[in-house]
Amino acid sequence: MLKCSEKEIKFLESLEEARIATCHDDMPHVKPVSYIFYKDCIVVATDYKTRSFQNIKKNPNTGLVIDQYKPGEHKAICIQGKVNIIEKGEEFDSIYQLFFKKFKWVQEDPWKEMEAPFLKIIPANKTSWGIN
Repeated sequence: MLKCSEKEIKFLESLEEARIATCHDDMPHVKPVSYIFYKDCIVVATDYKTRSFQNIKKNPNTGLVIDQYKPGEHKAICIQGKVNIIEKGEEFDSIYQLFFKKFKWVQEDPWKEMEAPFLKIIPANKTSWGIN
């Protein structure tokens, strides 16, 4: 597992949207997702019926970009890794509480175990820029 620097962690904790890439029939599928930084991993919320979830079930390899664009001050972290699907149990509960605290949309439309999973991305490769 890769470790992030303190500045990278601060950057990751300051934002809430990323773009995740999965693959379907040798075609990339990219979409925005809400995420949290959790135990040196990125965790995204999804639904069972999404293309991303279906892709991950067939191929757990993924890419993720978290960035902030300001002209002349672009900051980004790109991560590649494997996904563990979290659907229930203590880890699900811990992650869910963090999502509930961070996102108003979770507070307004809560869910329980086995109603919607989390995708826990375990980084294998990471690169970042603009984060000094």
